[in-house]
Amino acid sequence: MIRSYLIARIRSFGYAFNGIFILIATQPHARLHLISTAVVLIGGAYLKLERYEWVAILLCIGLVWMAEAMNTAIEFLADEVSLEQRERIGKAKDVAAAGVLIVSMTSIIVAGVILVNHLK
Repeated sequence: MIRSYLIARIRSFGYAFNGIFILIATQPHARLHLISTAVVLIGGAYLKLERYEWVAILLCIGLVWMAEAMNTAIEFLADEVSLEQRERIGKAKDVAAAGVLIVSMTSIIVAGVILVNHLK
């Protein structure tokens, strides 16, 4: 019983990592997020950010990736339901995309506030 439980948990991580691969392989914006993540991490290391600054940056990075993953999942599901133009499906996709935009813009502002102090 415990063995089958552990195997199921290990498999669930495999599904999650497969989701990350699908996200990056199929979504151009996810590839932009990947580049942005690398630039911010390298820049933060170069500027020697404080621990609390890293916490804010890492939370923003995680939120952007989560929003992009949820947006992509909604798009995949919506396209499975119908590929024809449907108003409510279009609205759902637009709202999901808005979520990515909101958290991305907020993250840019947070990064700007943090990085400006180090560039003075």
